[in-house]
Amino acid sequence: MAEYRWKAAVVTLSDKGYAGEREDKSGPLICEILTESGYDVQETILLPDEKEEIKKCLCELCDKKRMDIIFTTGGTGFSPRDCTPEATMDIAQRNAPGIAEAMRLASLKITPRAMLSRGVSVIRGKTLIINLPGSPKAVRENLEAVLPSLDHGLAILTGRDGECAR
Repeated sequence: MAEYRWKAAVVTLSDKGYAGEREDKSGPLICEILTESGYDVQETILLPDEKEEIKKCLCELCDKKRMDIIFTTGGTGFSPRDCTPEATMDIAQRNAPGIAEAMRLASLKITPRAMLSRGVSVIRGKTLIINLPGSPKAVRENLEAVLPSLDHGLAILTGRDGECAR
């Protein structure tokens, strides 16, 4: 049996990126890392920091497009416009806090500012959603911390535990 490739989406949340005032470097980096890790990145989306738009996008990716996993990047800090964690929690059906905790713990070994990340990890239906920070450096560090364990969790979540051998 061929190895299953997880269907992934990457959503960048950035007012400046959406307005064309800043190049999105984190979204493409996530796509690169995921592809190298055997994921099938099927959607890449760039949105402004607008809570209702984020919620609508996440729901569509989970409920209609049936992604196995969604990574968001950006909107997890202390800025008044940063609303990614709140939008994510609003559409969540179950919390998966260990993933966000592991990312913060790994990042704290590198910088004390990691404690300022408000990113969350949740489940909606059979989709895992993980909020990543907005900087490429932090994206790489966070993905390195959690990617090795995600295959097992996704296999259980999606009912594909007999198909996955990564």
